[in-house]
Amino acid sequence: MNGKLSFSSYFVVGVMLFALFFGAGNLIFPAQLGQNAGTNIIPAVVGFLITGVGLPFLGILVMGFSGSRNLQELSSRIHPIYGVIFTSLLYLTIGPFFAAPRTGAVAYDIGIAPFVGKGFEQTGLFIFTLLFFVITLWFSLNPAKIVDRVGKILSPGIIILLFILLVTVIVKPMGSIEAPQGAYTGNAFMKGFTEGYNTMDALASLVFGIIVINAIRSMGVNSTRGILGATAKSGFVAIAFLGIIYVGITYLGATSTGRFGLFDTGGPVLGSAASYYFGMTGTVMLSVVILLACLTTSIGLMTACGEYFHTLLPKISYKIFVTFFTVFTFIIANFGLANIINYSIPVLMFLYPLAIVLMLLTFLSPLFNHSKVVYISATFVTFLISIIDGIKKFYDLFKIDYAGWLEGIISFYKHYLPLYNEGLGWLLPVLIVILVTGIIARVHRYSEVHA
Repeated sequence: MNGKLSFSSYFVVGVMLFALFFGAGNLIFPAQLGQNAGTNIIPAVVGFLITGVGLPFLGILVMGFSGSRNLQELSSRIHPIYGVIFTSLLYLTIGPFFAAPRTGAVAYDIGIAPFVGKGFEQTGLFIFTLLFFVITLWFSLNPAKIVDRVGKILSPGIIILLFILLVTVIVKPMGSIEAPQGAYTGNAFMKGFTEGYNTMDALASLVFGIIVINAIRSMGVNSTRGILGATAKSGFVAIAFLGIIYVGITYLGATSTGRFGLFDTGGPVLGSAASYYFGMTGTVMLSVVILLACLTTSIGLMTACGEYFHTLLPKISYKIFVTFFTVFTFIIANFGLANIINYSIPVLMFLYPLAIVLMLLTFLSPLFNHSKVVYISATFVTFLISIIDGIKKFYDLFKIDYAGWLEGIISFYKHYLPLYNEGLGWLLPVLIVILVTGIIARVHRYSEVHA
């Protein structure tokens, strides 16, 4: 069967995809963006939407367009070893390294911290994350339909609760929008653009895309064109909800600064807003919903990582992987939300360009006859630039003086690469490499056919 799906089917799959995407970062980063962008909110949120909404949508389409069974198969178009390394690093990034610890830290910051006395924050975080990840481990080792059911109930619940809060903010703002802070005083658009990386949704989309495609296939759509069309429509539902929530939370953050001041992270912004508008009842409701949402996300991430690495190394059991990853995640979560976010930035500056270029190559692949040379060349050029960006961010984070060789490369890149200071130094070189090697591949293919 290759019939068209009804609107309700697209909507159901779209809400499922929204539930997969919606996690800790989707709340905290737009709130923080709004606080810091201030009166430059419009260019900042436009940049954020491109990477926070546009790229995840592109990632979903890539998986539908490619026909690949999973991310490893797709990234193996460059090289099988690269496929394993890239996919493993991506799973670790959206899993135990950063995104999964963030779920526990955000759940604590929004749901528990408001009720913890001063001086007990670190103890409170330790006790809470211990319980949080024990529950995560239990459900990950004993997959149960209750998680899916809670997720299905939570998604509409989160949307409704946030919409009530955001409409209230629009009707009755907490205060005036203040002046922009830091990097947002200059190029707010590019700062918002790179902030969108922090959601990690573009990376996750390359994993979630297969889940969506399988759901669509289960509804009877099997043709490549049908799957791509259904994926696009379902994806649009998910990103529409994400986009509206992002804009609303950004505005909430921007109007909160005058009343509450600047927070280190976006976590307390929502909690403070809920308390301001709805008192203790609002705080408790938001706390419960966010706690459950973060918990279901955490379970999903641990399960996905355990399944992937068990497939990669079948001699090590799924249960051992899940236990190890959950314990590791618990340890990382206790570094605190601000540190988790900061430590993730160098990795994201390295990984995101590679993911974006893989998406770009997948769409352009038919034009250069799927030539491996084009895939390898473009990825290699991206790697040379993004690895330096990642190292540079690492040095900046720990306030380490640049080594001589690093300073020389950075100086060279700044001088010769357009948009390098904006974090997009890889873009033009990659496009040129794709164009040149793509033409060579087509000419070579033409010569073979007509030889």
